[in-house]
Amino acid sequence: MDLKSVGCMFLFPVQMLYYIVKASLFSLLPSRRKDLTKEVVLITGGGRGIGRHLAKEFAKQGAKKVILWGRTEKCLKETAEEISLSGTECHYFVCDVANREEVYKQAKVVREKVGDVTILVNNAAVVHGKSLMDSDDDALLKSQHINTMGQFWTTKAFLPRMLELQHGHVVCINSILSQSPIPGAIDYCTSKASSLAFMESLTLGLLDCPGVGCTTVLPFHTNTEMFQGMRVRFPQLFPPLKPETVAQRTVDAVRTDKAFLYLPWTMHALVILKSFMPQVALEEIHKFSGSYTCMNTFKGRT
Repeated sequence: MDLKSVGCMFLFPVQMLYYIVKASLFSLLPSRRKDLTKEVVLITGGGRGIGRHLAKEFAKQGAKKVILWGRTEKCLKETAEEISLSGTECHYFVCDVANREEVYKQAKVVREKVGDVTILVNNAAVVHGKSLMDSDDDALLKSQHINTMGQFWTTKAFLPRMLELQHGHVVCINSILSQSPIPGAIDYCTSKASSLAFMESLTLGLLDCPGVGCTTVLPFHTNTEMFQGMRVRFPQLFPPLKPETVAQRTVDAVRTDKAFLYLPWTMHALVILKSFMPQVALEEIHKFSGSYTCMNTFKGRT
């Protein structure tokens, strides 16, 4: 091993300590927020739930245009009308992100009718909510196609132009279940774990691409109709998040170029515990928290 390699080896832990201290100090200081007045935001699954609140929050924070994608025209139209009344230009297009050809076709329509998308928010998701053996094969495929593969198609459709412009942002509304799965939602947990790997890889791949960034949001159980009926054992200790809160924190993370956002912040502890605790201890945590039975009363929608 040459002298230069030895020097780099000893310098590496010092660099890591420097970045940790720097990040900790910056987290205590007010961050500079970028302006959204020139941004064109496209949100998948934008007709209801978190997507609807994201659309309203981006409009509230000054986005130039908001575009909604989804499969239910009635919901898309209602949300678009509400945002338009607030003074922000809003368009909607019926598009199933699981359908690759439809995504590419509608992306072309968006560019022609509205303009270049500069912020892409991959929010569309479904949950089957059954055990593996009770799951319908088509429903399992549907959740993987929408929650995971849809991200591939939308990002491939809009990222190239962001790279040309050297300006853009890709956002993923993920879930803490991508890192701490629960029984009864095996399709959702699997798809979100794949989605997280996609975003981690994409974030690293864009490090040398000036002006283009990523944000991955990993919220705890959010109080939307998609997870209607899901129960936690101690709701006072672990209350479900409000979709408005997730939307507000997500837009703020985009404005401050935050790569990964855990909601609430205590979810960091869960990830750290998983990294070193033995499996038997993790199983006891699941039993204590009631995650084994939280989907027993699930009656959400897909």
